[in-house]
Formats: sequence, C-alpha cells, structure tokens
Amino acid sequence: MLTATQVLGEVEAMPDQRLPDYLLARAYGIAVIPDVTKVAFIFGGRRGHGVLVVRNNLNAPWSNPVLVTLTGGSWGFQAGAQESDIILVFTTKAGIEGIAGGKLSLGADASVAAGPVGRQGSAGTDIQFNSEIYSYARTRGLFGGISVDGSVISIDRSGNDALYEKSGLTATDIFSGNSPPAPAEAQKFLAQIDQATRNSGRTEPAPQATSAAPATSPAPGAAEPARTYPLESQPMAGEAQPK
Repeated sequence: MLTATQVLGEVEAMPDQRLPDYLLARAYGIAVIPDVTKVAFIFGGRRGHGVLVVRNNLNAPWSNPVLVTLTGGSWGFQAGAQESDIILVFTTKAGIEGIAGGKLSLGADASVAAGPVGRQGSAGTDIQFNSEIYSYARTRGLFGGISVDGSVISIDRSGNDALYEKSGLTATDIFSGNSPPAPAEAQKFLAQIDQATRNSGRTEPAPQATSAAPATSPAPGAAEPARTYPLESQPMAGEAQPK
C-alpha cells in the first residue's frame, strides 16, 4: 500500500511523463500495482500485487482501497526478467463493475489500450475514450503506455481480510463502505489519489475534437445514481490460475 502511494506520487511529479490530467478527471477507477515482475524464457509470466479505488460518478469521493492481483502470460521468442510499476485507469463504470465481480480479463472482458502521456499524449489517444481501460508502466525511470492484453486483474480476498482485519469481506463491501474503516496506510493512498484527481480537474481542459463545439459538463446538483456493483463471486474449488 505504501509503495503504491509512493509510485503514484512520483509519477504525478514527472512534468513531461505524468498521467494526462484530462484522463484522470474522467477516471471511474485507478489501480496502482508496483513491482510487477515479468519473467520470460520462451513462455513468459507477469505477476504483481496492488491497490484499486473506484467512484460511482466523477464528482463522488473515492471508495476505500481494495487489494488486487495482476497476473498474465505470454508466448514467443523472449528471455529475461523485468520489474515495472503498472497503473490502470478505468474510464467506464463497466470495467469497475466487472472487477467488483472478482476477476477481469484485460482485453477480453474490458478493452484496454496503452495510455497517452502528458499533454502531448492527447494527439495519440482516441478523443472519445473508446477504451474502457488505459494502461501505463514505469520501468527503470521511463514512464509510458504499455500493452497488458491477456492479463487478469483479480480481487485479493485474503489480503483484504488482513488489511481490514475482518474475514469474508467482498470487494462490494469495501467499495460500498460496508467494511471497517480504512487503516492509516490506506488513508495515505486515498489522499494521494484525491490530490491527483482534484488537481487534474483544475489544471488541464479536456481535449476537443473540433474548436467549434464547446465542452459540456454535468449539470450541478444532479442526483447521484445508486451504486450498481454486483456481488463478488465466490472462489471456485480447483480454479486454475492464469498462465
């Protein structure tokens, strides 16, 4: 949790390589997964543990953090090992509702694209945010979009039980506030997320497809829709881990 907080703070402090402000302002969920290890020799694998927060609408506060695991496999001519800090930005409610169900396959259950970087990134992204998730990686000081198609992000049930000191918690319980209060290390992560997204709303306008059409914003005072997070599915006996 503390490492994820540090990663997000360091990325936000990079003036030319940071996450684009207009993308953060439209995020329904943000996952930070530090120290993702990728090892490959013909067959490859990727695995890491991180933190996910969500919000029900773009003006709502962020939920308590949920611990998640990222796993993935690959095949082809490859060899070596690498560690990366991965950040996923969810731009639709559909992707968030999928992960609340327990597991989300990136590229299959939700579309994922390598994210743009900085102000110049607006020229390389689809203005309408056609991808549900944008992915980033920081490796050896470099930060930029990365392809994570085929990876699976899943809820770390045992990790969440330990973090909140209560057994049997689901992601829905935590997202909806029906869990014990977030511990101090989780509060620090929430503060970092809140700072990043509040600053993004003030410092950079959304990119426009044309100069003629003015940007529109949600009507002030609009009623907040009810939460629609599905119940988290129970783990299946003998369920195979992704390769």
